[in-house]
Amino acid sequence: MLDEYTSFDFSDGVRTRTVFRRGAGPATIVIHEMPGIHPLVVRFANHVVEAGMTVFLPSLSGVPGRPVTVPYLLGELVKTICVRREFDAWAGDRSSPIVDWLRALARQVHTECGGRGVGAVGMCFTGGFALAMMTEPAVVAPVLSQPSNPSSLFASRKKAMIDASPEERACAKRRFEGENLSMLGLRFREDGLCPPERFAALKAEFGDRFEEIELDAADAKPSRMAAHSVLTLHLDDRPGTPTKRAEERTIAFLANALRPL
Repeated sequence: MLDEYTSFDFSDGVRTRTVFRRGAGPATIVIHEMPGIHPLVVRFANHVVEAGMTVFLPSLSGVPGRPVTVPYLLGELVKTICVRREFDAWAGDRSSPIVDWLRALARQVHTECGGRGVGAVGMCFTGGFALAMMTEPAVVAPVLSQPSNPSSLFASRKKAMIDASPEERACAKRRFEGENLSMLGLRFREDGLCPPERFAALKAEFGDRFEEIELDAADAKPSRMAAHSVLTLHLDDRPGTPTKRAEERTIAFLANALRPL
């Protein structure tokens, strides 16, 4: 599915990662969930391209294009949590080091693609990255799809936390008001990996600048995995389904925010 994409290596002077690119128009960075850039992440990216945007898919883990299996998913989770120092699955109120690289990528692609700014879509493990990236002025449209960090499975006090520092959140709040921007969040109501307290806390902090989309597990595409990945694994891609409407709203949010003034 990546044969229609070009690729390049991008370095911020500290880290180098491969990035896949397709499309024309303003830039949106789609930050894949675990285990990597699997075919359903590419499907979502293709829909963003069809809406008139340039998509950038950074490869942060896994094998690009490899389908999801449970062993593959678990293996990459272990590597990410236990080995890769660029990611932090446990700390609340703090972003992962890889976010610095993503901010640098956003600056670069905005220079190349123009427009009002850059969209950032984080998913699951990377969901909160889109909020933390708001300290980069080029980022103007953050989407948090089932943001799952910090993990609250063994620490219920973390259910209301997000992996962005108080300074990063304060910057986002100032920019939302000063630049008339907003943020979109998506989750399934029964999803324990992205607990309801997290969205409630974001709503309390950002008010109407945070638009939330919450879906029932019954709306998810049937899977052996519990309903979690709104835009990928559990998206029922048929027209008119609740998850398809959520995807359409996500793409419209990006297009409206990035459209030139």
